[in-house]
Amino acid sequence: MTASPEKVAAGKVVQFTYRIADRHGEIMEQVDLPLSMVFMRHNRLYDVVEKALVGCRVGDEVSVDVPAVDGAWGEADADLILVQDIEHVPPPYRKIGAEAQFQSENGEIKTFRVTSVTEDSVTLDGNHPFAGQTMTFHVKVIAIRDASKDELLHGIESGAPTDFGNTTIH
Repeated sequence: MTASPEKVAAGKVVQFTYRIADRHGEIMEQVDLPLSMVFMRHNRLYDVVEKALVGCRVGDEVSVDVPAVDGAWGEADADLILVQDIEHVPPPYRKIGAEAQFQSENGEIKTFRVTSVTEDSVTLDGNHPFAGQTMTFHVKVIAIRDASKDELLHGIESGAPTDFGNTTIH
């Protein structure tokens, strides 16, 4: 079996899978259904991850650390951590991992996760689960092809017939 001559570069549609691990190597998120994107065009991959993929071929895998300051999750905000007396928390929200939505005075809705439960209190955290952490992105290249003119114009895979599926990240 010979390697594909195609390489990841701007103007290519790249299909990939990924997983994200914390500093202990625990997998926090995994996508096995291949995603596609027009490389270097309005994508949600982090710059450091895209740079690591440049020049990769089908079958290649890269692992890249993304610090909190470079990721969309940012640093943890202590103002988004709430400790409530347990008697003020309904029973369905007294377990780690439960999520509750709160609405601010201006109508903004924010999701908080239960991160700690004791006999006396429940701690809810409105930060992104990755906040304050360096996460490692493991990305595997599944397929590469030239992007169409329409795809280059819009920055997303078009859904036109291709050599591979049309699941898109954008």
